[in-house]
Amino acid sequence: MLCTIEIFHSNEWHVAAHFEADNTVDKTGYHSSGYLNYDTHYVAQYLQAGISSAISCRYPSSFELWKTTNWPAFLLDILPSGAGRRHWLNQLNLTDGASADWQLLLQGAGNPVGNLRIQQAAQPIAKKYHKGFDYEEVVKRRDSFIEYAYQHGAPITGSSGAQGDAPKFLLTQDKQGRWHADGALADTDCAKHWLVKFPRSHQKADLRVLHNEAAYYKVAHECGIRTGEIIQLKNDALFIPRFDRQITEKNEVIRLGVESLSSLAGITEFGAATSKNDYCKAIARYCSNPSSELIEFVKRDILDVALGNTDNHGRNTAILRLPNNHVQLTPLFDFAPMILDPQGIARLSRWEKEEVQGKPIWNDVLHFVNSIGCDIDAAKQELKQLFNHVKQLSIIMKKQGVDDQLIKQLEPRIENVKTELGKIWQ
Repeated sequence: MLCTIEIFHSNEWHVAAHFEADNTVDKTGYHSSGYLNYDTHYVAQYLQAGISSAISCRYPSSFELWKTTNWPAFLLDILPSGAGRRHWLNQLNLTDGASADWQLLLQGAGNPVGNLRIQQAAQPIAKKYHKGFDYEEVVKRRDSFIEYAYQHGAPITGSSGAQGDAPKFLLTQDKQGRWHADGALADTDCAKHWLVKFPRSHQKADLRVLHNEAAYYKVAHECGIRTGEIIQLKNDALFIPRFDRQITEKNEVIRLGVESLSSLAGITEFGAATSKNDYCKAIARYCSNPSSELIEFVKRDILDVALGNTDNHGRNTAILRLPNNHVQLTPLFDFAPMILDPQGIARLSRWEKEEVQGKPIWNDVLHFVNSIGCDIDAAKQELKQLFNHVKQLSIIMKKQGVDDQLIKQLEPRIENVKTELGKIWQ
């Protein structure tokens, strides 16, 4: 039971490592044990190249053989989940459960977000060129677009590589502005890479979550949170420019390494209630500038609490491994008013001793992050700026297009955050 892990850098794919799962994998899935090791030829060439050439911050290039009790956590980042998992289960005619995990990895992890892939799942670029589709066709077909594209003879390899419960497709624009499934074009033909997200259902609550998500990003940006390019909302679809893809002047595609906080903290489970403290310790250990990234992490949590983004598990935050070996948090993603979700999504990741009934004590949070390497003076200065924005949040949300009913619903949460934040400077 062997899979080969490839990594993209230096403008090409490299065979980087191998993971051999034990013979229980067909029953226990990602809970099976195994052995992970780098390819010896790869290590010989990239041993001193730094973390940008590694498959994970937890597994830097090495001749070591790692014995793992479960799959290495980074493999769960590229294992299809949510809507993508449902797509592949249907494609492969598999029954959902642990018994499907290994086949989903070998078949469905050929083009995930980031710069890793499973060699066995990778598909060659179609030799027959398809002209692609225009913007209106994508919008009109909504979450059935990929099936529509397939019926019209377009290759759809890699389109379902994004995780999450809502339908998400990875799409690429060519130089004529036409749309293709990600992975269907040669890199030299790519102009821009997108993640297109649709509501989880057509229920009013799910539509409200999606419609307010674009506005939430604008609110976060105005509050000084690290955000990517502007998100576009069009007919119940969010068009999100990808931050893990860059195109150079030479028409080369740079694929940036992305690793979730769950992977960074070594969490080999989906939906684990891992504490904010453990995530902070992972940030402090692996990020290039721990203090600034811890501050950024705390700022994001302040807005999560104030704006009701309760779906805060460790795969909704990630780090980037940049080509210069710098490791930092990615721009914000999956930031939405999940308190509107009719299923009642609870705040999953909480502070251990610094939170009471879902309400963090920000002064205590500040002292905790200071204890693991955060500059408390810099943190107080940045939180003061955020505090001033929190006091104006209702106005900011109104200006950025958050709906009035939601703003009113959030006022008690915002007031509580404002009161607790203000205690830092008392």
